[in-house]
Amino acid sequence: MIDISHDRAEETIEAKARWFQSLPLQQRMEIFCAFTELMLAANPRIVEKRDAELAARRVRVIAKT
Repeated sequence: MIDISHDRAEETIEAKARWFQSLPLQQRMEIFCAFTELMLAANPRIVEKRDAELAARRVRVIAKT
């Protein structure tokens, strides 16, 4: 039986990492491949970008409350 929760605490990156790590390797690979295909569908030229460098500045996310 699958439990459904609407708790924001379960949406943290740590909770998502725990969930992902709890999956069998086969399922993890399927998800990884699905995300890779999604990325390539959105931007097929992404594979041309090599030698990526870190951004020189930080990115600030601003949310309207």
